[in-house]
Formats: sequence, structure tokens, C-alpha cells
Amino acid sequence: MDVARNHGCLKHWDSEVDGARGLTQPCGGAEVQIGLLTGGADRHYAFGLAIALISKGIRLDFIGSDELDSPELHGTPKVNFLNLRGNQRRDASLVRKVSRVLIYYVRLIRYAAIARPKVFHILWNNKFEFFDRTLLMLYYKLLGKKIALTAHNVNAGRRDSTDTLLNRLTLRSQYRLADHIFVHTEKMKSELVAGFGVRECAVTVIPYGINNAVPDTDLTPDEAKQRLGIKADERTLLFFGRIVPYKGLEYLVAAFQQVVTSRSDYRLIIAGRPEKGCEKYWNEIQETISRGVGRGRIILKSEYIADDETEVHFKAADVLVLPYRHIFQSGVLFFGYSFGLPVVAADVGSLREDVIEGKTGFVCRPEDPVDLAKTIETYFSSDLYKGLGSRRQEIRDYANERHSWNTVGQLTRKVYAELLGHRLRLRRSPHRE
Repeated sequence: MDVARNHGCLKHWDSEVDGARGLTQPCGGAEVQIGLLTGGADRHYAFGLAIALISKGIRLDFIGSDELDSPELHGTPKVNFLNLRGNQRRDASLVRKVSRVLIYYVRLIRYAAIARPKVFHILWNNKFEFFDRTLLMLYYKLLGKKIALTAHNVNAGRRDSTDTLLNRLTLRSQYRLADHIFVHTEKMKSELVAGFGVRECAVTVIPYGINNAVPDTDLTPDEAKQRLGIKADERTLLFFGRIVPYKGLEYLVAAFQQVVTSRSDYRLIIAGRPEKGCEKYWNEIQETISRGVGRGRIILKSEYIADDETEVHFKAADVLVLPYRHIFQSGVLFFGYSFGLPVVAADVGSLREDVIEGKTGFVCRPEDPVDLAKTIETYFSSDLYKGLGSRRQEIRDYANERHSWNTVGQLTRKVYAELLGHRLRLRRSPHRE
């Protein structure tokens, strides 16, 4: 729902928060109840995890926003969807942005005070990171809550070259206050233990769940290319997602300009919104494109790509390119795999662990446009590309086997039970596990 339309203002939202008292009553004392604090963003991850948890018998208070709202989250008594964050439109006035954030914190603090779940699972922090990491965490602990935290990035400040002593101290505070932390790779676990003094037994490595929130219709690759104005036989590369410096888009642009000097049948799709504060970086990339030899071969869609428009980009592409400079793991990689799309990825973080050379893609040296161009050409001369029509399903099967939400749900449910002191008997899913 739109907060602007509905808050005249706190009455509607207060009734929704009050619902947290009654809608999460335990059924016969056997159900695990969790407060899932999403931060109001990352719909694909929050949706996938929520569906996995309810399939395991977990009852959720889902603290969401307009962006995360979904019919599937309203069709089951196991989910109490609390839209505390509401509308987050970027074109709102500064006054409006400030007021809606402050109102959200009031609602969140009030919810925590009356919430029945004994475990809060934080997927993302909110707007004021330092406050969330320290005072808000202490508030949850004073209320007697157990805290599970998903660390999608161990230290995003180091990744973005904005790290400070205050950033590290507040991160250490949140990691120490959390009762258990989920990460997606062994390297992330090692950094938490070595860099922030987290106990090894308090960290669980879980797979990054494969996308199940974006529509995947009968649209064919040829139809997708036609929709974007690309010829069926044109070799099409895709860069997808937020445009920020650590993703190394400039190296892909430079590599693409190299490969188009020898062949004229290459196309590059750049689909994603430049992050706020990265305007200079994005302007420099646009200038490079406008001066380059391949400028007419590049499709620029520098905007947020809605879920119902995502499929066409992944199906129109012949390969997904991740030219990242620094990252632990990438949700975009598994997004691509969910559509059966091979990847050319820079050898950073743990990306190599999820790329089978010649089977699901190829790996290149990071920050090296020459090697990236060479790897792109290697891919298009490989059997993987030549047999792409049949290989797409193999890639989907590989990803579903290694990164199923079923596995994520099992591991997460086990941690919840441990945090609750094994007092509750875990209910088995009616589906096979």
C-alpha cells in the first residue's frame, strides 16, 4: 500500500502493529515464531527465504514494505505481513523521505516491544546503519530477543573504499551482539572470525537461494532479442544490476570495445540503475561509451528494472558478465543461472566456486579488460555457447541442486531451534526435504 495514501496517519499502521500480538499465536505450542526484519528491500531474497521458512512450518511476522509486498505472503495464516516501511519512492521530497523514515523507526520500535516472536532475524539494516548496529541491537537484546543476522556483506565499506574506524567499530558491535550470523561463503565466515572476533560456532554458511520471485514465462530467447531490437544471431552480453564502482562496469565497456573491433555481431545490454552518489562514475562510463567504437552496439537501460521486465533481458542474452572488482558473492550470478544463462565472471571473492569452467561459464582476471575480452571470445567459440539451447536446462538444474531454498530453509530452521534452546520440536515440511 502507499503510505502517502494511507497515513493520515498512525492509526492504520498502529492497528497493523497491534496485529503482531494475535496473529502469531503458537499452535499447540509446537510452532517456531520468527520476526523477519527485512529492512524493506531486496524483495527476491526476502521472498525466497519467507516461502522456504513457511514450508518448514515456521510462522513469520514479515516486516516489509510496498516493494516487498506479494500476494503469496497474504495467502497463508503462517505469515503476518506488517507493511511498516510503506512507500520508498526515490522521487519524494527530502522532507517526505525524512518523515517516512522516522515514522518507520517509531513503528519498528513499537512492534519490537509487543512482538510475540522470541527470535528476530535481521536480513538488512535500515536507513541509519550505525543506529541499527548499536542502539537498536541493544534495544532488541534488552527486550530479551534472540538475534539472527544475515551478513550479505561482511564489510561493505571496505568493498566500496569508504571504510572508517567508526564503520568497523559499529560492525563489530552488531556482530558481537548477534546470537547467530548467516553468511553465503566460507571466505565470509573466515573474515567474520578473523576480522571481527566472532565465534566460529556462531556462524552458519548457507547457500544463496536461487531466484523464485521473478516471472519466468514461455518467452523464448529469439522472442526476447526481438523485443529488445537485437537480431537472433547477434552475440549478446548482459550486465545487470545496480551500477556502482565495485562492479567494474568500466572494464566490461573497455573489453567490449576490443571485441567489436574484430566482429560486428556483438551486442551489450547494460540494465540497471546507477547508485546514488555514483553519478560521476556513471558519467565517465557514458562518456567512454559515446567515444568508443562499439557505441552503436550497446543498449543502455540505466533505470530500475521491474520484475516483469527482468526476464526479457536474461533471455535475450547469450552470456551474463560479472566484471567485479571486489565482492564475496553475487545474487546476480544466481539470477542468471535461474534463467539458464552462462556467466563470464572475474575471479574475485567466491565467484570461482560457483562457476564450472566450460559447463556454466568461464572465469577471468579481475580489473583486466584484455583478459576479459579474451575470455568473452573464448566463451563464444566454446561448446557451451554452441550448444546453449540444450545447456540452459543443465545450468538451471545445477543451480537448483546447489542453491535450493529448501536447503536454506532447513539450515535456517535448525539455527532457530538452537537459539530457542531446543525447547520446540521442529515440524517437518509436508513436502519432501
